[in-house]
Amino acid sequence: MTRDIWFAGEAHAEKYNSGNKIANGLVRRFLFEIFQMAQSVQPQSIHEVGCGEGHVLAALSELNKPLRGSDVSESSLAIAKREIEKYGLDIPLHVRSVYELQTDDSADLIVCCEVLEHLVDPDQALQSLLSVTKSELILSVPREPVWHILNMSRGKYWNALGNTPGHYNHWTKKSFVDFVSQQADVLEVRSPLPWTLIRCRPKKNTQQG
Repeated sequence: MTRDIWFAGEAHAEKYNSGNKIANGLVRRFLFEIFQMAQSVQPQSIHEVGCGEGHVLAALSELNKPLRGSDVSESSLAIAKREIEKYGLDIPLHVRSVYELQTDDSADLIVCCEVLEHLVDPDQALQSLLSVTKSELILSVPREPVWHILNMSRGKYWNALGNTPGHYNHWTKKSFVDFVSQQADVLEVRSPLPWTLIRCRPKKNTQQG
């Protein structure tokens, strides 16, 4: 990885724009682990679902493979588009809900980071993601209870016992592996503090053609 564009975006993507050196280091490690996982797949095409403002897209662009992103938020995609243009990258973006992925959203590698914890139906979302991968899927979620503890240690969200607003689902490393294993074959698990990263693929009896 050579491009120093890990913290592109705007201030409301707080975890990517912290002024704290330790927090910045954790995010850089997280993005590097995603990059390494994606590199190990050797995909010919990549689609990041729920790409937000484009931080993970920036890391994945280092693979120099056909890459695109989608998100349900038009405002986040507008920010991602500005950042992509700033760095001269060619990454198509489009508005799409994770629940409504279609055949033309398919790619060798599907990436979905920091999305499932926000959803009211993560089971349906996982099924949708697996339906459009031609090979493998990379997922990440906050690792509990570490995420709550770290939030409280920096004085954030005390009234919610450290829960980030909008997080409806909370998984330990083991419980997230168990959740994914219900629908997919888990190939690799990593734990960059404070996240859980999983690389998986559809179970053989549900593999898409």
